[in-house]
Amino acid sequence: MPVYKAQDMQATPDIKRPNIMMNQFGGELIKVGIVTYESDEAPPPHYHPKDEQWVYMLEGRVAHLLGDEIIIIGPGDLVHIPRNTVHGIRILESPCRFFTCKSPAGSGQLSEDYTDIPNVDELNRRLAEVS
Repeated sequence: MPVYKAQDMQATPDIKRPNIMMNQFGGELIKVGIVTYESDEAPPPHYHPKDEQWVYMLEGRVAHLLGDEIIIIGPGDLVHIPRNTVHGIRILESPCRFFTCKSPAGSGQLSEDYTDIPNVDELNRRLAEVS
């Protein structure tokens, strides 16, 4: 059974935003990763038509949009994001670091199933109102 040691993990570029590096791994049924964002690196609101996702916050605080609701989450909070649910974050305290897992595994790339939404500007404005 593979064991991944944090000190030995090599970050790989995000396929949607290659300037963002992620520790990401794909298994047979799920993909996992440890993701770190600085204050200006959060992805825009989006949804995943194929991926179910879990996020466990390790560090930082974010305003988290999940469907129609925005909540503040921080270390120790666990969020479930069902398929086809619009979600996004605004980083309130950086770095924002979290463990995430998604199913199905696909290629193992965490952002392979990002799907853009037409009202991204409106949702970004809603996130910007949260302090």
